[in-house]
Amino acid sequence: MSNILEIRDLVVSYGGIEAVKNISLDVPEGQIVTLIGANGAGKSTTLKTISGIVKPKSASIRFQGEELSGKSPDYIVSKGITLVPEGRRVFDNLSVAENLKIGAYLRRDSLKGDMEYVYGLFPRLKEREWQMAGTLSGGEQQMLAVGRALMSRPKLIMMDEPSLGLAPLIVKAIFEIIKTINEEGITVLLIEQNANMALKVADKGYVMETGEIKMEGTGAELLANEEIKEAYLGKQKK
Repeated sequence: MSNILEIRDLVVSYGGIEAVKNISLDVPEGQIVTLIGANGAGKSTTLKTISGIVKPKSASIRFQGEELSGKSPDYIVSKGITLVPEGRRVFDNLSVAENLKIGAYLRRDSLKGDMEYVYGLFPRLKEREWQMAGTLSGGEQQMLAVGRALMSRPKLIMMDEPSLGLAPLIVKAIFEIIKTINEEGITVLLIEQNANMALKVADKGYVMETGEIKMEGTGAELLANEEIKEAYLGKQKK
């Protein structure tokens, strides 16, 4: 299987401190890949660098064979990469429908089919189509953030802590949507504090610690690893 995204020797510094230290990783096309690790490990910085929001000190970031390092965020979105940011970041004073349309800001074609697709995935958003996003629940805002990212028709969707602060039932629903999106052909790169849930849905996983990748393997291999269990899964068993 070919890689849709290949990162080589990524270094990111903030004021002389290296947040990401020479990491390399691959995201195979059509798979779910997860990055797990403690807060401050460099996971979010990695996604922001892929998105063009953060500029690396050095790196090769190749997407479908094209070098994207140094390209602008809007160019990267136009190539088929979108980010669902941590904290959802919806536009509070705009409606659900207006938020979704912002996700398609680079497109010039009809959005009707895509709006229907998102509403099919998230019927609750359809019910609240003209409600202000700031009045939605946390779970509904997360659905909106994912829907907004889908409006650009991405080939790769990156999600930063999609379950953060959500009730267990909503977390389960979000992960079902992640699987559905992937089954429909979109590659997923996922950062998630809930390592148990992330590794259960992931084809492949990487473990980051203090800016470095310390371990990699299939989701099942990492889920069964005793070090991973102790560090990230508590007392949970297979």
